[in-house]
Amino acid sequence: MLIPKKIKHRKWHKGRRHRIGIATRRLGVDFGSFGLKTLETGWITARQIEAARRAMTRFMKKGGKIWIRIFPDKPITTKGVEIPMGGGKGAVDHFVAPVKPGVIMFEIDGVAEDVAREALRLASHKMPVRTVIVSKDTV
Repeated sequence: MLIPKKIKHRKWHKGRRHRIGIATRRLGVDFGSFGLKTLETGWITARQIEAARRAMTRFMKKGGKIWIRIFPDKPITTKGVEIPMGGGKGAVDHFVAPVKPGVIMFEIDGVAEDVAREALRLASHKMPVRTVIVSKDTV
């Protein structure tokens, strides 16, 4: 799974800015021919990214190349199940990648169009946000 090697602060504030507006970066299909683009705002966990990557590589067998354009660098903390209030912030549980509408999350190249679209469709089922498959010439 993807986790950062080093972060400046162990625990972050939850934040509100990532929930408003549309993306201004990572908008185009830059590396491959087809991409998976988000239509909603959300947090993509490292486990969901890994599940999508596995689904795509398993379907494509040994052909093609996959680019993962998002990285989970935001730490999410949780406290124990029956811990009373107080006692500070919980320990880091997992990492997420905040995404806004318009972000290209995955790209594929080196396979036929129908194979690429099916692989991205399988990956989209692992995502907690609505997505659309785009190609290099339509973006």
